[in-house]
Amino acid sequence: MKQRWTTVVWSVIYLILLLSLLSGFSIVTAFLLILPVAILFTALNVKSFILHILPVWLVVGFIHPIYVMLAAYFLIPGLVMGYMYRKRAPAMRVLKYGMSAFLLEMLLLLTVGTAFFQLNLSEYVDEIVKMTTAPLQEMGVNSGVAGQIWTPENLEMLSQRTMQMVPFAMIISSFLMTVVTHALARPILNSMGYSVPALKKAREWRFPRSLIWYYLLIWIMSAAIKDSSNTFIEMIVLNAMPLLQFCFMIQALGFFFYLTHQKKWHPIIPFLAAIPIVLFQPMIILGILDLAFPLRQSISNKKR
Repeated sequence: MKQRWTTVVWSVIYLILLLSLLSGFSIVTAFLLILPVAILFTALNVKSFILHILPVWLVVGFIHPIYVMLAAYFLIPGLVMGYMYRKRAPAMRVLKYGMSAFLLEMLLLLTVGTAFFQLNLSEYVDEIVKMTTAPLQEMGVNSGVAGQIWTPENLEMLSQRTMQMVPFAMIISSFLMTVVTHALARPILNSMGYSVPALKKAREWRFPRSLIWYYLLIWIMSAAIKDSSNTFIEMIVLNAMPLLQFCFMIQALGFFFYLTHQKKWHPIIPFLAAIPIVLFQPMIILGILDLAFPLRQSISNKKR
């Protein structure tokens, strides 16, 4: 009986989150919308899951059909993660499959929109850039700064760069949505009696050493295209460089958690260290050094 009421509550939460997508809270609620689906699909069999989801879809569809389309979009990653939770798959595998489902959906939507609905992503990105920079231009009108910075040429260059970095935005957004969902779903499902494997402890986070060679290759490519007009190579560099730097940032955080554990420092130390690592890009050198050299092994040996 308790579980039945719990799943009903999550159906209500699912309804509220869907209705909030067209409100000012959509930026926050979009990151939470997979959570009810993953929890319900884990806790219920297929028939019961449909009986919980269908009334929600009927209600939101009665209000506006767009809610059903949005619900369908977020449904598939939730089903994938819920299925993996049922199988008690390792946490990293859950994240990989959930993130892959998001990316495939995004690519499918872009393909269908471009092929059948004449979606022009370049024009859409250009409009977003103009809408975003408009307040900044108005702020600088009196001082004359806006005319020097927000020239038509600079705006066009910004639009082109933004368009080129769409793949990076897709990867990061799918990653963040999946991580947020797992971080919330695991304790909730554990409290409901479902065992969900945790991610490795932060001090055990390690990427393959081959990332260093990828980073070196991308750095060479970026130097080679400075005076080149090869937009395809430029797009690869613009997306791969920040992705690799993001990985090195996580590696650096893992190193600080490991160092704190070995030295028995206060647990807040790695969280304080995260501030300069996130804010100052050169700090990623710690992650690169941690991959290139056996720093953790040397710290462990010194402790002995």
